[in-house]
Amino acid sequence: MSFATILMAESEHVVNELPMPSFMFGVLALVVFLFLGVITFTYRDVANRHSHKTGSAPTSHTYDTADAGEQQH
Repeated sequence: MSFATILMAESEHVVNELPMPSFMFGVLALVVFLFLGVITFTYRDVANRHSHKTGSAPTSHTYDTADAGEQQH
């Protein structure tokens, strides 16, 4: 036998086990993304909740077409 074969036969096989079953990593990722999605969803429509702060600002992003039509004549 060669020296390399002897070393391989003598060495122990090291197994690094996972801290949890492999499918739990997917479950953990799903829970984290759902949690982040809920946090993002809570910021939905925040600007409309504070309309008192924008008092004189227009409520929509469109221009009044009646005034623009009168100026063209």
